[in-house]
Amino acid sequence: MRSLLMVLCILAAVATASARKWDEEDFLDRRVVPFPFDPPSAETPRDQVRTVIGEQELYKPTKGDTFFDLARFFDLGYNEIILANPKADEWLPDRGGEPIVAPTAWVLPCCTYEGIVINIPEMRLYYYPPRAKGAERTVITFPVGLGRIEWKTPKGKFKVRDKTVDPTWVIPESIRKERIADKGFSEEVIPGGSPDNPLGKYRIRLSLDLYGIHGTNIPWGVGMSVSHGCVRLYPEDIEKLYPMIKVGAEGEFVYETVKVGLKNGDVWVEVHDDPYGLQPGPWRRATELLTNEGLVDLVDEDLLLKTVSEARGYPVNVSRRASPDVVPVSDSTRAVDVQVSEGAFQREASPERDPTQ
Repeated sequence: MRSLLMVLCILAAVATASARKWDEEDFLDRRVVPFPFDPPSAETPRDQVRTVIGEQELYKPTKGDTFFDLARFFDLGYNEIILANPKADEWLPDRGGEPIVAPTAWVLPCCTYEGIVINIPEMRLYYYPPRAKGAERTVITFPVGLGRIEWKTPKGKFKVRDKTVDPTWVIPESIRKERIADKGFSEEVIPGGSPDNPLGKYRIRLSLDLYGIHGTNIPWGVGMSVSHGCVRLYPEDIEKLYPMIKVGAEGEFVYETVKVGLKNGDVWVEVHDDPYGLQPGPWRRATELLTNEGLVDLVDEDLLLKTVSEARGYPVNVSRRASPDVVPVSDSTRAVDVQVSEGAFQREASPERDPTQ
C-alpha cells in the first residue's frame, strides 16, 4: 500500500510539474496590430468594402490552461472566449481534447470610423487613429470591462477631457456607501500606484461626467460587466492605448448586439448578448440591418438563422455561396500553438500561414 501511495504521489507531482503555469510576464509583450479596412461609400464598389478585420484562430488547450489566461493571451475579453466555446470547460479546457476557437476576428461597429468607438454589448473598444489624406484607413481594437446592470455604461458621444498617470481615486459618495455596505471599506481616497486602486496605472477621463477609460488591478474582469460604468482595459492594453489618445479626441459609446460587415464581397454577421436588455429581438435586428444595407438577397436564410440563434460573438459568413460546414471565418482561420521557450510563451501559426501577414 505504501508503495502504491508513493507511486500516486510521484504521478501527481509529475502532472503538476507538467501543467502550464501562466505568469504576468506572459501577457506583456503583445504587439499592437493596426488592421486595415475600407468602409462603405458611394465611391467604393461593394466587393471592395472591407469591414471585417482580424483572423480567427484555433488553439489546442494543454493542462494548466484556463479561459481567463487564454482570453488575456489572445487579447480577448472573458465574454468573447466563453461565447465562442459554449461546450468547453472554462477551467479545464484541455479535458475535451478538441481545439477551441480564439475569436480574433471582428465586424466593425457601424457606422462611425473615426476616434474611439466602444460597443457596449460586445465589450470591445475600437480606435481609429488620425491619418494623412489618402493614407490607408486602420483600426486598433482592445477588449474592455464595462458597467454592471445597476451601474450601466451609458450610450452617447464624448470627448477626452484629460489624462493621468498613476491616478488617485477619489471615491464618489454613492460608491463609497456601497463599499461600506458590501465590504466594510470606508476609504474616501485610494492613492495612485496602490495595488488596491481599481484605476490601474493610466486613466483617460471623458466629458461624460464620472466616466473614464482606465486600467485595472483585476485583469480577469475584462470582458465582464463588473465596473461602476467606466471602461477597464488589461494593464498591457491601456499602456499602449494611453499615448495614442490626445486630449480633445472624440468618441462614442454605441449599443450594437448585431453587426453586419462585408469582406471579399461576402456578407458577415456577428451576434452578441444583450447585457442591459436594450436591443431585444436579434433576428429582427439582423434582418433590419441587412435590408437597410441592401444585402438581403445575398444572404442564406438558414445560415443567418443559425448564426443569430447561436450568438457566438464572432463573424460568420452568411452569404448564399458560403458552405454551412466551414470554420467560422473560413478564408482567414489559422491554427495557433502556444509553446514554452525558456520560460516564455510564444504563439506560432501553422506552417501554411505567416502570422505577420
